[in-house]
Amino acid sequence: MQKRVNEVTMRGAPITLLGPKINVGDIAPDFIVQDLAMKPIKLSDFKGKIRIINSVPSIDTSVCSAQVHRFNVEAAKLTDTVIFSISLDLPFALNRYCAAEGIDAVKVTSDHKDLDFGLKYGTVIEELRLLSRAVFVIDKNDKVVYVEYVKETSSEPDYDKALAAAKALV
Repeated sequence: MQKRVNEVTMRGAPITLLGPKINVGDIAPDFIVQDLAMKPIKLSDFKGKIRIINSVPSIDTSVCSAQVHRFNVEAAKLTDTVIFSISLDLPFALNRYCAAEGIDAVKVTSDHKDLDFGLKYGTVIEELRLLSRAVFVIDKNDKVVYVEYVKETSSEPDYDKALAAAKALV
């Protein structure tokens, strides 16, 4: 398993990411996560659409919640686009969160079972078994067109750049 050190920090301290670094131009690896009903869904289930993947450490933190809310608002403005929010939170907690917060336009999913997404996209924090904060934009042909591994995990991503990359594909 590839280990990447000193690429990102959490509260200023370096953390280790497991898995390869995804780059612009790569073909997006397919992955399986669980939806709110604990049913498996794959990236490839949405082939032919623009896909934004929003990786967050835990839905129960203020920064992650703000990130999911922002992408939920933006999802309503985008055509032919699916936005995933992926964390290691259990589907039960994600379901409760979405119901309480009115999150209905983003596919909120869990990678807790197999770490399939996290290990393929290099977002697993070895020290904590959480996902790091990252955003990926994938075109209709599975090509990665935008990547941001957020340098400090307590910071929000650059929404404007990610959304501009997605809008340029429409």
